[in-house]
Amino acid sequence: MKVLFVGGTGVISLACSQAVLARGDELYLLNRGRSGNPLPQGSRHLQADINDADQVTALLRGKTFDSVVNWIAYTPADVERDIALFRDKTSQYVFISSASVYAKPPALPIVESHATGNPFWAYAHNKILCEASLHEASRNAGFPVTIVRPSHTYDATKIPLRGGVTALQRLLTGKPVIVHGDGTSLWTLTHHTDFARGFLALLGHAEAVSQTYHITSDEVLTWNQIYQIMAQTAGVTADLFHLSSESILQYDQEWGEGLLGDKAYSMVFDNSKIKGLNPSFQAQVPFAQGAREILTWFQSDKQHQQIDRHLDATMDRMISDHAQ
Repeated sequence: MKVLFVGGTGVISLACSQAVLARGDELYLLNRGRSGNPLPQGSRHLQADINDADQVTALLRGKTFDSVVNWIAYTPADVERDIALFRDKTSQYVFISSASVYAKPPALPIVESHATGNPFWAYAHNKILCEASLHEASRNAGFPVTIVRPSHTYDATKIPLRGGVTALQRLLTGKPVIVHGDGTSLWTLTHHTDFARGFLALLGHAEAVSQTYHITSDEVLTWNQIYQIMAQTAGVTADLFHLSSESILQYDQEWGEGLLGDKAYSMVFDNSKIKGLNPSFQAQVPFAQGAREILTWFQSDKQHQQIDRHLDATMDRMISDHAQ
């Protein structure tokens, strides 16, 4: 099978690139080659800026693909551009959306038919608009779209705590870390290799066209547990400071909007649909294992331990202002 990834070297997409190559497929990566991440061995590089339509058109002349996946489309303008570029180039266009598009509070477990709507977070709102544009192109012009909604997907370098390295360093040094609400809302973390296991079955699968899928782990943890597992892995005790999402918003707009539009709510997913397409799919990496990978990466290089001092100071101020 011949596959084109737009992007292909990010946290999620790199794992999927490696899975596609391991299956023996022919993989092309279209990107500017400026991310600093090495291209996966065996892939073919098409160096271009996806936003330069003339450059991409010339580069793709005479080429067609069984599947095209855009990992870096975020706005309706992005997907409108892709519809024009790829309408005659592929029998499947895969749009990477987000599980943050689901309306809140959701009925649990969440299935793909759950209503969408997110007025709190511009990122999610734009993904919803992208989906709408693609559905219209599918209905009116037969554009062969598959929509995939990842939830919170991570690898060793993308620490699933607010502030990443900064939060981990606070844990390790005994400083309090901020957890939204009372920390008991339910959350789903998915290791990037587990996402890739589910994703692989979608590519080139005719049944997946005109369909929407989320792909997540079946492990469900509270936010308190997520921080505690990370601390236990490091051999320390987590000092958790609970603060409402609304209060957090007053100090950090990006953090607050991400909470009110997504992470403040319990999010548990029913993966029956992707398992129906890929009966062998089962997430294999619990967060306890992922936490060990994170700590190994963190400790492997001093450069990995550089904190965001502004965020660290903001967290100190938030705690000081709200301490009893």
